[in-house]
Amino acid sequence: MSTMHISLPDALKSFVDGQVSERGYSSSSEYVRELIRKDQDRQRLRGMLLEGAASPPAGAADADYFDRLRSGIPLL
Repeated sequence: MSTMHISLPDALKSFVDGQVSERGYSSSSEYVRELIRKDQDRQRLRGMLLEGAASPPAGAADADYFDRLRSGIPLL
């Protein structure tokens, strides 16, 4: 595992320390790793949403569509 050192203003350092103690993290590194993972997830989701928005419509999302979705019938 690589090491990275960051500098924070006192107010941000206090905030991180508070999050570590209040939310049960073992260290500030664990807290920062979780923030980075969440940001990665957000970026992946954004990419999928943009890809979906750019794709042609697949069909109407009507009552029949949702009935098939709930029943497990393939939508294709």
